[in-house]
Amino acid sequence: MQTVITTEKIPIKLWLDDPEEGALQQAMNLANLPFAVSHICLMPDTHQGYGMPIGGVLATDNVIIPNAVGVDIGCGMCAVKTSVKVDEVSREQLTQIMAGVRELVPLGFNHHKERQDETLMPQGFNVDEMVVVKRLYLAALKQLGTLGGGNHFIELQRCDDGFLWIMVHSGSRNFGLQVAEHYNKNAKKLNAMYYSEVGPKADLAFLPFETDEAHTYYQEMKYCTEFALANRKLMMERIQHVASSVLSTVTYDPMINIAHNYAAWETHFDTKVIVHRKGATSAKLGEVGIIPGSQGTKSYIVEGLGNPESFMSCSHGAGRVMSRKAAIRNLDLEEEKRKLDEQGIIHSIRGKNDLEEASSAYKDISQVMALQSDLVKIRVELSPLAVIKG
Repeated sequence: MQTVITTEKIPIKLWLDDPEEGALQQAMNLANLPFAVSHICLMPDTHQGYGMPIGGVLATDNVIIPNAVGVDIGCGMCAVKTSVKVDEVSREQLTQIMAGVRELVPLGFNHHKERQDETLMPQGFNVDEMVVVKRLYLAALKQLGTLGGGNHFIELQRCDDGFLWIMVHSGSRNFGLQVAEHYNKNAKKLNAMYYSEVGPKADLAFLPFETDEAHTYYQEMKYCTEFALANRKLMMERIQHVASSVLSTVTYDPMINIAHNYAAWETHFDTKVIVHRKGATSAKLGEVGIIPGSQGTKSYIVEGLGNPESFMSCSHGAGRVMSRKAAIRNLDLEEEKRKLDEQGIIHSIRGKNDLEEASSAYKDISQVMALQSDLVKIRVELSPLAVIKG
């Protein structure tokens, strides 16, 4: 931890030393919520979000806040180690794998033309009782196994011991967005009805668990998180199918998975609370997680240290240092391409608009990792070889 701010109702604990003004103001808004518990946490990848900063961790007393979860509910990472040494794989084979993946995994706003196998959808939920999931269910069958856009990616990587890894970053597609927007609107209406002291300008409308809306949102949020996992699993299976067709003999270790953008009932400081992690991941003692960099920097497989001061959480990535629009406006296209080309990375920077996901738009991942050395320890270092961006 770098510093603690004590000017608000509860402390704000920072694992970074240079929070941007907007993110810090959002953290102060969180710290003054009447139902916020113990303290607010800002991870080293923190930057301004909508309502709650991305990279923030908030514990609440019997209240859930849709905007403290975010619009891409259950977005997360998965990674698989292969049995193949990178030195045995040619650049042509890497290119063939990525070309094959592009044929099987729709990117951006694209989806499958046919509905995918329904048995791959989350099980154990009563969809008929869900307002948003029920409405979008059939459309989601065509979105299952698709990457989406923004900062989502598929990446082939070299492990520090020389083996080839596959990593995927993706979310819950339209499910998460629609669930977030629907319940945030409901929360705003309810808050206005009972004259909430939480001002509407903070964009932190909340749902007390005394209401049916809170329980319904919680179930739909959990469904979105499970759908996001099912989405990653299907993409990973299809990436492995392509890799197996290109490489002569290859086996795969079990998939590692970790989610960010969710809320869950947990016990901290002997109190049962709802922990909101928005752009933050769980880092319980011994828990295996994934912290990606950008398409030109390292990613990490980590092990949680179970630090209670962070509500056993860590960063979910490097974190942006400039907005998407600022990156397109200020970064030099040829310079960003040159930096990736010099590393031999098969990358996704083609035109000016691709600069929103350039490496220079993100914080230095090595500094981010150093700032959270009390939250996680590094188990594996991964360097990018080939990247597909949504």
